[in-house]
Amino acid sequence: MALDISTKNISARVSETINEYLRVLKLARKPTREEFTMISKIAGAGLILIGVLGFIIYLLVTVLPGNLY
Repeated sequence: MALDISTKNISARVSETINEYLRVLKLARKPTREEFTMISKIAGAGLILIGVLGFIIYLLVTVLPGNLY
């Protein structure tokens, strides 16, 4: 009997989740060209920033230990 109740509970939760996803998809729309361009610029700037920070950390880790001795 407990197995039957949990199965109903799981199917109810799955149904609720699918309904929430469908509600979000109904509200979604295609971005305008300006919105897409702005998002692309921001994402590109973020990628470049992360890359520069990673390169600086790489240089610090590889160059500094050789100069400390």
